[in-house]
Amino acid sequence: METNIFKLSLVIPVFNEEKNLLELYGRITKVIESLRICCQIIFVDDGSRDGSVKILDALCRQDPRVLAVLFSRNFGHQTAVTAGLHYASGDAVIIMDADLQDPPEVIPQFIQKWQEGYEVVYGVRKKRKEHLFLRILYALFYRMLRTVSTIEIPLDSGDFCLMDRKIVKLLNSIPERNRFVRGIRSWVGFNQIGIPYERDKRFGGDSKYSLGKLIKLALDGFVSFSYAPLRIASYTGFLVSAFSLIYAVGTFFQKILTNTTVPGYTTTIIMICFLGGVQLIAIGIMGEYLGRIYDEVKNRPLYIVRGLLGSIPEEKGGG
Repeated sequence: METNIFKLSLVIPVFNEEKNLLELYGRITKVIESLRICCQIIFVDDGSRDGSVKILDALCRQDPRVLAVLFSRNFGHQTAVTAGLHYASGDAVIIMDADLQDPPEVIPQFIQKWQEGYEVVYGVRKKRKEHLFLRILYALFYRMLRTVSTIEIPLDSGDFCLMDRKIVKLLNSIPERNRFVRGIRSWVGFNQIGIPYERDKRFGGDSKYSLGKLIKLALDGFVSFSYAPLRIASYTGFLVSAFSLIYAVGTFFQKILTNTTVPGYTTTIIMICFLGGVQLIAIGIMGEYLGRIYDEVKNRPLYIVRGLLGSIPEEKGGG
């Protein structure tokens, strides 16, 4: 049978996914073989502490298409995606998670849209098989981000996507450290389209995104693509000042007209606590932006690779 002439790279972050890797590999290879395309499968191990590395080693030994990039420690999901993009050498690159919530069976639809001329094809989660509380949080986050963002970020779209080689090169050339990949993907522009799909339950194991990590990811999205938090702090400051001025004028006229004043101890304490809270919130918001500036200035490497397993691509997909 004739093989398609283009090369596809898959980038898959891995963190303690020993229960999912073999099933994921089997489903991916089944799809790839049905499409008859040249493929490179890049697993980026983000400091796994289970048997994930042993499984990746075995896959690399049995399949020359598989490359495993091993981090020296856990650097985070978005950093693992970034590393995978640097090692990807395909004409098109697909990012997907290792927990099988992103179904490999959607890949042919991505490729079809790419061949129609779209440089970015991203998955849109029409249905999520997750806890109701998480579904509500995700929905709120995407809608709030879209409201305050300086760019248009598609609703309910995660990292699951296909990107043309030129888009990957652009992303690799961006030196940003606190990376929000789906936001950067929207920022570069070009011809993009969404493909609706049903997000499955995690195949095995527990979610590696704790509430704290989800909050950090949300903060990265808000801070990287919006000045709204800073403006909200400023608006709140003006509002509090205006309220204080009105209250002072009212107290003055009450003294003049009635020669009486309401005992002010409680009011004073409330105002002090309120103003103190507003100030701390404003300082915290500024600290988030300042902390990211500090990260950029330090210029440390985004990640450290302790080893590679499998065949290293002939041409590394840099910028």
